[in-house]
Amino acid sequence: MTATSRDPFSPQEIAGEGLKPEEYTEIVRRLGRHPNKAELGMFGVMWSEHCCYKNSRPLLKQFPTTGSRILVGPGENAGVVDLGNGLQLAFKIESHNHPSAVEPFQGAATGVGGILRDIFTMGARPIAILNSLRFGSLEDAKTQRLFNGVVAGISHYGNCVGVPTVGGEVYFDSAYSGNPLVNVMALGLMETPEIVKSGASGLGNPVLYVGSTTGRDGMGGASFASAELSDESIDDRPAVQVGDPFLEKSLIEACLEAFKTGAVVAAQDMGAAGITCSTSEMAAKGGVGIELDLDKIPVRETGMVPYEYLLSESQERMLFVAHKGCERELIDIFHRWGLHAVVAGTVIAEPIVRILFQGEVAAEIPAEALAENTPLYHRELLAEPPEYAVKAWQWTPESLPACTTAGIEIQGRLQSWNDILLTLLDTPTIASKNWVYRQYDHQVQNNTVILPGGADAAVIRLRPLEEIPNLKSQIPNLKSGVAATVDCNSRYVYLDPYEGAKAVVAEAARNLSCVGAEPLAVTDNLNFGSPEKPIGYWQLAEACRGLAEGCQELATPVTGGNVSLYNETFDSQGNPQPIYPTPVVGMVGLIPDLSKICGQGWQTAGDVIYLLGLPIQSKIELGASEYLATIHDTVAGKPPRVDFDLERRVQQVCREGIHAGWVRSAHDCAEGGVSIAIAESCIAGNLGAEINLETTNQLQRLDEVLFGEGGARILVSVVPEQQESWESYLQEHLGQEWQKLGKVGNSDTGLAVLTTDNHILIKVSIEDMKARYADAIARRLAMHTT
Repeated sequence: MTATSRDPFSPQEIAGEGLKPEEYTEIVRRLGRHPNKAELGMFGVMWSEHCCYKNSRPLLKQFPTTGSRILVGPGENAGVVDLGNGLQLAFKIESHNHPSAVEPFQGAATGVGGILRDIFTMGARPIAILNSLRFGSLEDAKTQRLFNGVVAGISHYGNCVGVPTVGGEVYFDSAYSGNPLVNVMALGLMETPEIVKSGASGLGNPVLYVGSTTGRDGMGGASFASAELSDESIDDRPAVQVGDPFLEKSLIEACLEAFKTGAVVAAQDMGAAGITCSTSEMAAKGGVGIELDLDKIPVRETGMVPYEYLLSESQERMLFVAHKGCERELIDIFHRWGLHAVVAGTVIAEPIVRILFQGEVAAEIPAEALAENTPLYHRELLAEPPEYAVKAWQWTPESLPACTTAGIEIQGRLQSWNDILLTLLDTPTIASKNWVYRQYDHQVQNNTVILPGGADAAVIRLRPLEEIPNLKSQIPNLKSGVAATVDCNSRYVYLDPYEGAKAVVAEAARNLSCVGAEPLAVTDNLNFGSPEKPIGYWQLAEACRGLAEGCQELATPVTGGNVSLYNETFDSQGNPQPIYPTPVVGMVGLIPDLSKICGQGWQTAGDVIYLLGLPIQSKIELGASEYLATIHDTVAGKPPRVDFDLERRVQQVCREGIHAGWVRSAHDCAEGGVSIAIAESCIAGNLGAEINLETTNQLQRLDEVLFGEGGARILVSVVPEQQESWESYLQEHLGQEWQKLGKVGNSDTGLAVLTTDNHILIKVSIEDMKARYADAIARRLAMHTT
């Protein structure tokens, strides 16, 4: 499209709002006129990928979204599941990737604030936060700055607002060097008689603006989140919001109090796109219109124009629709909490968003055009996998040096299996994340049952702080709990998006099963590169197909989530560098009895160690493994294929073993394979292990046995007195798909791994393992700051 004398905006101005020429033409067609500057900005943010999912929405339709426990699915601020006994859990995951790349502290902090608002907007009190983080190499000074800032931002906001950060994951890979990922998941316990929805209703009902003031911070954040990062992105610092966690704490209490009055018809967080998003989405969902007067909005800066009001993403703000006549009651509640609350608009019959400013109409747009009837792009899927994947799949273990019981020769030097184990334990992706979680207050609210690092999933006691109307017993059932995890092995997804995404769902469910929780439902955060490029779209489409199948197979419906595309960094030469495709799955599970859970550490010397799932002598391959990437500097092969039948049976056996009191510890075999899982259980329990490996398969390499990765494998320890009953149960439910590995030692035996013909493969002390594992991250940070 070329500019004419009648066009009020140049192609550069249109592109500056994140709109394509053909999208601008469609806007003109829908309005029957050219938009003004404020309206153009409104379309720019609402038609961004961040808000309308124009590239991903057709793919998301394949996700299963219903189930017996699903109370609220996709489309609201958060999903809600029924936990029984009148308890309902709201949960959601969101990203704040691009803001964190240019301003890591505030980017991460306001990411926490935003996801908490999604939770309490539903009428739920936030009870826990988890984070899923990705950074470049920790040897890089820029990565260290981003890493420090992001962790500090999450810590600051979560600690100040009084919600514990109880778990998560952190990966380091050069694929994320210029574009870190900051995904935050929050959980909340419903406290209101009814779940608070966001659709406006009731003609003439007042629209209330509540919370903090509006300023110029966060301008155009939704558009900024929907574009690739470049060397000039530092100039977009104004697009990063500034948060106030203490004000958010007041907002939580004021909103929950207001909801309990019954005076609130609908509520919407002002997140991405601020006033524009909240007015248009509330109106569109209710099939009504909203008229809003910007002169009524409390501001903290002078001289603001409608464009700035409408696109500001100032934090800690909400929009309510109230029952007519109840305004004063609600305003008084917010004033008592030291917050602003004003009647700024009205619900109208005409399904439009009408914005007034200084007595004139500043913008008038059909609500559906902004929030529902947005552009959709059905892109063509590659007929064949891209060249990079086909080439990677051709890799075979035969290209590696030969193995012996003594180790493997790498670049002319023999590396013993002890050396390999300690190197992997020292790898930041595998190593302890204690440097991170020690900065978080993970015990505030006093409901954290298992501390970070103690188990494969976080465990939270369900203890309502106030009387819950739906609770069947007015004495809360303090025995029950909820488990939560966030998972994604992005290397798997990069090498095979379909199989890798299935593995993400399987691992999340496996982590919940390892603490004794029944997996219930999923919230996902799809972090990908540009969907406009054939490879980027292929990765996104194949991963969505894998997620949908995984959630269907494991009966964990998707209740909502977040899509973050265009995670690419332009280098100084203008070459785009996409991240690994990273579909993070946040999953929640129910624990009926908190006295029947377990962590990953060994409990008592003499307990018997078992591997549930594929035995050691099965063909476990090295493709896509941490061993291959770290030790051989090779990212290739295919990730393990998911066997859902085996997954279901292994996880069920693990849960039943925990509930019956047979299983004392359980740990998923993930990155680094069975050897790393055993070492981590030793470190967590401060007890050794004596392992005997049957290596009867002559074609099998020792590194496959020790460090090969594969799904449906859980390491458990069992009380010796229960061995006979346990093995009988295993035989009945798993057939030959389990193996006795050895027994738990005492604190000074360390880890000893022997073959059945008495060759020592690994012999290492707990102290040596701890030294590498516990200090890996802190050591690297210290090396580059001294």
